[in-house]
Amino acid sequence: MYVKKIPENPECGIEIAIKVLGGKWKPCIIDAINRGYRRPSEIHRYIPHASPRVINMQLRELEEYCMVSKKVYDEVPLKVEYYLTDLGQSIVPIIEAMDAWGEERRELITRIDEELQSVA
Repeated sequence: MYVKKIPENPECGIEIAIKVLGGKWKPCIIDAINRGYRRPSEIHRYIPHASPRVINMQLRELEEYCMVSKKVYDEVPLKVEYYLTDLGQSIVPIIEAMDAWGEERRELITRIDEELQSVA
């Protein structure tokens, strides 16, 4: 895991949340698991822009912070499923609010992105 050169501020709740949820796909991964996509391949199909390697890496980080639990089935081929823990479930309302915010502002943000691209 990456070690920061600047010390963390444990007094800042936002910094703690970003430490756990930071990473482009972690909120989307939690959303996918919450919607019933349990296996890494299912999560990848739900988030096709993320590579399987990145999804696996971020699943591992979410597991380290007890946001998800991993269940490995003793069968061939190997079957792995992820589930939200109570801690992971506690962030779902915030992720749902982020999703709603993005959906409500999709056109505006798309327009801003287009303007920024035309200036660059």
